[in-house]
Amino acid sequence: MKKESQDKQFNRDSVKVYGYKRFLKSIKYSLSGLFYAYRYEQSLWIHGFATILAIIMGIIFHIKLSEWAIIFIALGSILALELINTAIEAAVDLTTTEIHPLAKIAKDCGSAASFVMSIVSLVISLFVFGPYLREMFALL
Repeated sequence: MKKESQDKQFNRDSVKVYGYKRFLKSIKYSLSGLFYAYRYEQSLWIHGFATILAIIMGIIFHIKLSEWAIIFIALGSILALELINTAIEAAVDLTTTEIHPLAKIAKDCGSAASFVMSIVSLVISLFVFGPYLREMFALL
């Protein structure tokens, strides 16, 4: 009974507006989140630098299209995960100002997810660029 009365009070679909204006606002909000994270999150700067470095190395070594795809999936995943981690941290901070064990778990697990993906991205990058680097240093 209670669920039915809640559904009558608020229908999410009835307040959703579709169209190009909403689409443009969605892009604006996404870019706002991206700019916020790059402005205030040090780890995003580090991963951004690594992304630029990988792109430069890909251009220098003329990597294959399939290798570009692998690199972009790996680096895009870590950048996206860092944004999710930032959102988790903000949501936890909004929820409580107290030091709470569950808040610590949420923040630590979000950070750990970013860390794990960073290691995975590094290993993937070594798989892709390793042969090129080995060849380059063999010629020196």
